[in-house]
Amino acid sequence: MGCSSCSTTKNGEPTGCKGNCSASCNKLNSFDWLSHIDLPDYGAYNLVEVSFNNGSRKEIFKKPDFVYISTGDLVAVESTATGYDIGQVSLMGELVELRLKNRKKIDRKVLPNVLRIANERDRERLKDARDSEREAMIRARVIVNDLGLDMKIGDVEYQGDKRKITFYYTSDGRVDFRELIRVFAREYKVKIEMRQIGARQESARIGGIGSCGRELCCSTWLTDFMSVSTVAARYQNLAINQSKLSGQCGRLKCCLNYELNAYLEVLQEFPKNVNTIKTKKGNAILIKTDIFKRIMFFAYKTDFGISEIHQLSIEQVKELTELNKKGTVPESLKDVSVVSDFIDIKDKELNFIDGAGSLELKPLSNKKKRKKRNSKRGAKNKTKNEQGPNKQSNNNRNKKRKKNNPQGKNKNPNNNNNTNKTK
Repeated sequence: MGCSSCSTTKNGEPTGCKGNCSASCNKLNSFDWLSHIDLPDYGAYNLVEVSFNNGSRKEIFKKPDFVYISTGDLVAVESTATGYDIGQVSLMGELVELRLKNRKKIDRKVLPNVLRIANERDRERLKDARDSEREAMIRARVIVNDLGLDMKIGDVEYQGDKRKITFYYTSDGRVDFRELIRVFAREYKVKIEMRQIGARQESARIGGIGSCGRELCCSTWLTDFMSVSTVAARYQNLAINQSKLSGQCGRLKCCLNYELNAYLEVLQEFPKNVNTIKTKKGNAILIKTDIFKRIMFFAYKTDFGISEIHQLSIEQVKELTELNKKGTVPESLKDVSVVSDFIDIKDKELNFIDGAGSLELKPLSNKKKRKKRNSKRGAKNKTKNEQGPNKQSNNNRNKKRKKNNPQGKNKNPNNNNNTNKTK
């Protein structure tokens, strides 16, 4: 991808930004791959592609004969509502004709016109509109929260002349926002348009950096969002981990479909419905397939788990399945497993020792916790012993006296009786 300020080679291929951009590059940039080819003048083509708000939205317009523009110019165009909008010319010439053919629903006769090249007053209005979008979005989110609507305002876009404002929102279901539009009309005093988008479109408008370290595909070049399912991850032998397979939009990553066709072509060479291979030693179960090396891993299942993993090539698996169909059973997979061309000689077999029958695990005990408690008690006793043996013995005696005589009475009742008799 390359914008107008990115450096290019002599052949016209973009080499990427080198810090020369005055601002951030446009989203969904279109590389004019016909720029270095001698073609008829652009005047022969009366269609122009204009991008708005740094490429977040693109539309096709008709260019009148009296308007002279080129790629990269800021132009004022007709708006479908009221007033006019300001955008940047992103593409001209024959490529716009191809774009229009891809958009089959657009009628050429209904396309709006390009009015003129934007002047200084238009540029000031556009800058003022872009500066006030963030404040408008924050205010809109507060209003939605006060009304208690189940929706999220993802982005706000002002028209170039600030006569219209578009709110892009996401919601799980339908939302009755009639009261919301009345509040927005009193707050902003312009024409209001509510447009519902999906989670992928929201991440495309906001942008960001993916887990690969590059900008999101949906915000740079991807325009058609195909459905992605976990079946694509299973075909590519990827772990079904939702946190790793989902992108910033919360949905499955679009890049799961990029290499899916290549995997499906290779999987056609693998034998189908081969889950077990019968041998005299037992039934070997398929546990893994290496698509790149074209190897299938089988293992014997015992009472203690899986053991003796063997790797077989596709041809060997096909031969063994044909032998099993005929009724012949080999001794074991040890005699059959051979190193393929993709594997080093060191990795001929992956034999794991089954030590579950010979080793006995000791039951878990809580001796460590008891030791900790005993150590605490020992520490308390040490502090008591430091006070001296006499003090400790005296304290114990006093405690026993209090237990036996809580009210402080005399311990010898005979003495009391003797005194009474003498009286």
